[in-house]
Order: sequence, then structure tokens, then C-alpha cells
Amino acid sequence: MKNLIAFCLLGLMTFQLQAQRKKKPNVLVIYTDDHRYTGVHALGGQAVLTPNLDDLAHNGITFTKAYLMGAFSGATCVPSRAMLLTGRNLFQLKGRGFDIPDTHTTMGEMFMKEGYYAYHVGKWHQDMKSLARSFNDGAKVSGKPAYLTDQFRMPYHDWEPKGDYKRENCYLLEYNDKGEVVSRPLTKDDKRGPTGTEKTGPHVSEVLADASVKFISEYKQKKPFFHYLAFPTPHDPRQAPKEYKDMYPEADIALPPSYMPQHPFDNGHIVLRDELLAEWPRTNEIAKQHLSDYYAIISHLDAQIGRVIKALKDSGQYENTIIVMAGDSGLAVGNHGLMGKQNIYDEDGIHIPFILSGGLVDEENKGRREDAFCYNYDILPTLCDMIGIKTPESSSGKSLLPIINYEKEGVRDYTYHAYRQHQRAYRKGDYKLIEYVRAPDKDRKRGAFISGSRVTQLFNITKDPWETFNLADFPEYAEKVAEMRKEMKQKAIELKDKSHDELVNVDFWKYYNTSN
Repeated sequence: MKNLIAFCLLGLMTFQLQAQRKKKPNVLVIYTDDHRYTGVHALGGQAVLTPNLDDLAHNGITFTKAYLMGAFSGATCVPSRAMLLTGRNLFQLKGRGFDIPDTHTTMGEMFMKEGYYAYHVGKWHQDMKSLARSFNDGAKVSGKPAYLTDQFRMPYHDWEPKGDYKRENCYLLEYNDKGEVVSRPLTKDDKRGPTGTEKTGPHVSEVLADASVKFISEYKQKKPFFHYLAFPTPHDPRQAPKEYKDMYPEADIALPPSYMPQHPFDNGHIVLRDELLAEWPRTNEIAKQHLSDYYAIISHLDAQIGRVIKALKDSGQYENTIIVMAGDSGLAVGNHGLMGKQNIYDEDGIHIPFILSGGLVDEENKGRREDAFCYNYDILPTLCDMIGIKTPESSSGKSLLPIINYEKEGVRDYTYHAYRQHQRAYRKGDYKLIEYVRAPDKDRKRGAFISGSRVTQLFNITKDPWETFNLADFPEYAEKVAEMRKEMKQKAIELKDKSHDELVNVDFWKYYNTSN
């Protein structure tokens, strides 16, 4: 039976035996920010236009049940990236994932050890020492050490091989009076945005695509390359050039089934930066505006990804390149009355696009969809097995190669999710259980006492993928709720989800188990 990679007909694990007559494949990992599963038209069928991402899906394998495990930080992109880069689950990260210790081998380190040339472009959200040790070189480092919350005024930093990144060495790209792109140092007078427009300077997605295209087009080494291209979009501020915004008239935007003006209860972290991006209640007009902006910045991002894929093809390297495209989290944008991703609903927080594509996919596998459960941290061991290299001992993800090779229908029979001390979810079969707790506490900002609460949701997510109808309130589902609760508690023990007092002020399970 045919496998994903054309040369794998002889077996991927024997790749080293073929090394002298067939070059190891290049690997391009494209990681996007706050890009939910339905943010790719070919995957969710929504009105957003993504022709280049659609092509990746039509020419590759899509894992339709790929997830972020969760986060202990409102900045969910931090643990998401740490999990992707190390192949470790949420509960095995150091703290909240901001730092990657030397004992956790990164994807870049792994590839360099195997003779690859590792190149980084774009967003980095971990410690800068781990960035330096993960790549041979890079360009347009962003996100750290400075961020202005402005896609047209993104601070960039040139590659620093020792990891000595300083804010004073960051620079902005702007247009001069002649319309030329010029750089200038970031100063203390540069305030946070968003204040930039397409007349101010080039959009970050364009800048990063330029750097990626340059790397691919000029790459002449005999070594295969590992290229990590990390976009900070479509994360807010959802700024896009006018031609893309004009593609989505706000009045014409159709709201998804889970749109609500307000979340029906306090989910434990209901007031934070992301949720303050729009006023309450979320009116139809507000939700349509944000969804229009979201679609616009996604379509603009898609065009830049298309340029990168074209560079691969024009350089003659596409045919020997494995392309991974994945998002780091979902995003609500009005679903369930929420705006951010600080939740564990599917589209709103944890359901991500994940596509394996490139010139090595054979004809019979193009456009294939697999509905096996997987996490983003399964990508690292999957790549290892596809190429035939050893998975780092520090990785705990599961390779999806047995699924790709039709040897197994799945490697996981459930998924488990966590958000801070407030939310836990368990998905198995058709059902998904979400439990919310808010322990009694004193609101430090207001000096008010907050009483404890606990809420249960049960969804038949196969029939109700937008999670709109809570079955937990109906007696006929009491047995299913009890079954799911019991299994979720057992999985929490197995995953060592306990006593994260050093991360958040109250442990979920301590309160959950004493508040029945």
C-alpha cells in the first residue's frame, strides 16, 4: 500500500540505507497564530478565502481532529509553541512554556544533529537562548524582545547566534516619501498600537514571507534544510491591507452557529485582554466586524504563504520538501460570546488546522483526510519517523506514521485539555465533557470576594461540532456524564495534571474534588 512519501514505498525506517542515492527531504514548518481549524476554507467550509492553504490540503493529508492540549497562560501561543518544538505535552513543559530547558531537545536541534541546516524566520515566544541553540541562522526575529501590537509596525531583530537579543537592537521597517522600505531603530517613543496602516510600512506577514522566499531562493548548500516559518498572524490586531478587508463586507458576514452576545456563565477567566477587544454584549454588528477583520488578515496571510510555496517550486526544491502547516490555537471571534482563545471549546480555543503536504505526497494520498485524534506535539515524532531519524528521548508525542501508512486507524482514543486552574475537557468518541471551576477568591483589583462555582457541559460533538447544546442538564445523559467524569479524573492522574500552584493560584483538581 502506498505511503505518504514517494520514496517510502521501500519503508521509511530504511531511509538511511538509501541516503547515498536519495537526498533526505527538506522540511518546512509553517506555524500560524490564533488560526482556528475553520480558518482554512477547504477544512471548515466557511466564507474565508484561502486558495493557497486549500492547495496544501488538496495536495496533502489533513488531520481533521488535531488539537492544542491547552495552556496555563492566557498567552496560549507560548505553550503551543513549546509543545510543537519539543514534542512534549502541556504538563511536561517547564512552567508555562516560556523557557525551554537544555534537557528538552528542540525540533531545530534534532534536525541539526541529523545533518540539516536549520533556519528560523518570524515569531519566537520562548527564551532567546533556546532560539539560538535551535537554528544555524535566521532572519526577522519578532515577538521578542519587543512587540508593539501592530502588524504594520512590527519590531524585528536580526539573527543573534549567541542569543543576546536586546530591545535596543530592534528596528522598524517603514516607507519613506518615495515609497521605499527603510529601517530605523526602535525607540522609547514608539508606542504600542495598533496605529499603523498599509501606508506606514510593510505588513509583518509580507516581511516574513520575503525573508522566507529569500532563504529558499538562495539556498545552495548540499545539506537538506529545516525551515521554521512562524507567522504572528492572524493574531490581533487584525489589520490587513484594504484590498483584503474589502473582500469581506461586514454586512454580508454570516455568523457561525455558536455566536452568542455573552457567554452564559463565568468560565473562570472571563475578563482579560483578549475579551476586552470588543464591548459587551457582543452585538451582531460587533461580531461581524471582527469576523470580517479575521477573514481579511487570514486571506492576506494565505497570499504570503502562497509566495513561499511558489519559491519552493521555482527553486526546484518543492519535490523533495515535506511541508507542515499548523495553527497554534483556535479563536472565538464571537463564538459563545467570547473573543479570545482562553477556553477549551473546539473552534474557540483548541481545534487547529494541521496539514502534511509537499512534493513527496503520492497521487493516491492527495486530498486525504484522517479523523484520528492528535495533538500539535505529535508533529515532531511524526517527522522523525517519516524521515527515518531518531526521535529525541525528551519527546513524548506519538508518531502519526502508522496512520499515514494505513497500519492503524489511530494512535490515541481520547484527548484531554486544560486551561489554567479553571477548565478541563475530556473528548472520547462522539462526546466531549468540559468542567469549569472557580474557587472562592478575593479579586485583588476590586477587593471583592468571589464565590466559588462549578459548571458542567457535555456535547455530542459529532452532531454538534460548534458546541451549542449542553446535554449535561438532561437526566438521560447523567450516566454518560458520570462515565466521562470518571475517565477524565483517571486521565488527569496519568498525565500528572495536579498541584500547579506554582503556575496559578488554585489547583483545578483540589477544588473540583471537594466541591461536589
